[in-house]
Amino acid sequence: MERQFDREARRRRIKRRIHKKVRGTMERPRLAVFKSDRHMYAQVVDDAAGKTLAAASTLDKSLRGAGGGGNRAAAKRVGSLIAEKLKALGVERVVFDRGGYIYHGRVKELAEAAREGGLKF
Repeated sequence: MERQFDREARRRRIKRRIHKKVRGTMERPRLAVFKSDRHMYAQVVDDAAGKTLAAASTLDKSLRGAGGGGNRAAAKRVGSLIAEKLKALGVERVVFDRGGYIYHGRVKELAEAAREGGLKF
């Protein structure tokens, strides 16, 4: 148990350090990523106004039946969905907030799918 707590505490410290530098504005909002064992979440936040502009996750109805929420394929689908939602809002440029996670695996797949969807980091 202690090892898991240390891992969570480490991720929170890294997240705070990243969040000091990465801030979202209306022109360039922050694309924040969260992953659990079973699901993947992404939301786009305007930190200046304190509002969430768009959100996508493996729990969305459009992605639910696609199978598996905690794998790389699911992360790719979430990245594509968030890119579609932002394109509809007219947002092309974002700042990527990996949420303290290593840029690897599911986080990387989500980011690459968002880029393929037309977002620029």
